[in-house]
Amino acid sequence: MTRVSITRLRLRSPWLEPPFLWHAVRSNVQAKGAEGCLGVNIRRANGAYWTLTLWRDTAALRAFMLSGAHKGAMPKLQEWCSEASLAHWEQDGAAMPTWEEAERRLAAEGRVSHVKHPSPAQAAGNTSGN
Repeated sequence: MTRVSITRLRLRSPWLEPPFLWHAVRSNVQAKGAEGCLGVNIRRANGAYWTLTLWRDTAALRAFMLSGAHKGAMPKLQEWCSEASLAHWEQDGAAMPTWEEAERRLAAEGRVSHVKHPSPAQAAGNTSGN
């Protein structure tokens, strides 16, 4: 069983884009080279930044999350984001889910992460920002 992770982040100000993107690029490079990473897709859609990753197992995902550039970026997101949500699930096979499947899973099974300046959608617990 492989492990899938989807994250959706909306910045609270366009002024935060340069430092966010610096950390995002570094985290993306880290993920692509991480032991057990089977795939990485990123996009910007509807004003939010999305990351979809596929992992050999939960241990590989956790090792990535708690190290390197990703670990350094995580504390900043509470201050920078007005919306942050994520979902993880297991699946058979190593095929990357479609964005449509990831969006569906995030809406149905996801959770919001703590942010210091939540949007109304975030405060209401809406994982998809609608």
